Amino acid sequence: MIALIYFAATLAFVLGLKAMSSPATAVQGMRIAGVAMVVAVVATLLTPGLNHRGLILIALVLGAVTAWRSAQRVAMTEMPQMVAIYNGLGGGAAAAIAAAELVGGRVHTPSVGILAIIGAIIGAVAFAGSVIAWAKLDGRLARVWRLPKAHNDAVLLLAILTLGLGLTLGVSDHPDGFGLFLFFVLALALGGLLTLPIGGADMPVVISLLNAFTGLAVGFEGYVLANPMLIVAGIVVGASGTLLTVLMAKAMNRPIGNVLFAPLTGEANTTGAETVSGRLKEYSATDAAAALRYAQQVVIVPGYGMAVAGAQHKVWELAQLLEEAGVTVKFAIHPVAGRMPGHMNVLLAEAGVPYEKIFDLEEINGEFPQTDVALVIGANDVVNPAARTNSGSPIYGMPILNVDQAREVIVIKRGKGKGYSGIENELFYLDHCHLVYGSAQEVVAALIAELKAMG
Repeated sequence: MIALIYFAATLAFVLGLKAMSSPATAVQGMRIAGVAMVVAVVATLLTPGLNHRGLILIALVLGAVTAWRSAQRVAMTEMPQMVAIYNGLGGGAAAAIAAAELVGGRVHTPSVGILAIIGAIIGAVAFAGSVIAWAKLDGRLARVWRLPKAHNDAVLLLAILTLGLGLTLGVSDHPDGFGLFLFFVLALALGGLLTLPIGGADMPVVISLLNAFTGLAVGFEGYVLANPMLIVAGIVVGASGTLLTVLMAKAMNRPIGNVLFAPLTGEANTTGAETVSGRLKEYSATDAAAALRYAQQVVIVPGYGMAVAGAQHKVWELAQLLEEAGVTVKFAIHPVAGRMPGHMNVLLAEAGVPYEKIFDLEEINGEFPQTDVALVIGANDVVNPAARTNSGSPIYGMPILNVDQAREVIVIKRGKGKGYSGIENELFYLDHCHLVYGSAQEVVAALIAELKAMG
């Protein structure tokens, strides 16, 4: 009966994941997966011979209450941090399972011991890396940090030491306690060193990759525990996370190896303002509102600046006013806009923007030449034409939203600083691009007021 329940839960996981492939059914998919997890947990608690049910129930209650309270309080702008830290906890749990099994002497064959060690390494790396990612996204840690010399060599050496020590312990009948402690210290350090050099521009790919690591670690430890539900859940998360990582890396035209070992930052080989022709041209709110009001088609490109300002509701109000005036309004989303995969889609959905008005890069890029105004709200690197035209730029070759091909571009920007990657944006210096400086919330509110005054 328990095996049948696990099988049903597995099917529900797959169906839930399938539903998450569309914004229209994503909420339903989350509910299906949530119910499946509850069913799987109940089935596990009913397993004959299970020990410490009381402690398990206490842990479940504590975890559920903590998650519920934090999910209720978290702001949408902090969702990437929450995703990062929760993902890390999954990896840490997998590593803890391996530690408990190895210390308790319950790993009886070398093959299972090796799988336990591999799962422990992946889980510890995912945990430490996710904590670093959380700290960077939350502003508690510098965006980029590297060892002064030979950082990648140090990472490679640490990986070899961790794997070598781990395999030695995995094939041992009675792993040494100090050896296990040292092994986990090395594994955690490896996760930290891998993630510390990675800048904000690569963060969506990194979060997706760490999510895949967590799934793989859970799958390995499910095999160690002979628990089919953990195996299936881990494989589903690992496979989907890996596929998402590949798609995200493709969206940036950056091999995953470059993300980890050649992070994209603005510290070197950047296109500074002194090498960009043209000048920055400023618009007032009145100028921008007039351009929007008398356009036939407007494409709005949201970015992290919109998220920080919490301006998504105002942006949708602006779009509705323009539509009432006869303007066609569409939203364009780059796959890596924001700080995690799907970040902008979530924000727009929260504001009530209909799904049929939201288009991805491949769907919308062909329309920019026929677009009267492209309104960029807090986006930077994903609209930088240097990715197409400047072979010396670190982002050269990355697919971008071709807003520079619109007849006019209006950019709402907090200041004259560079994007999160530290790379100068050539878009801002084009003759048909104008900037409106200020918080997205305040500027969009001013545009709304101007539009209402126009009648």
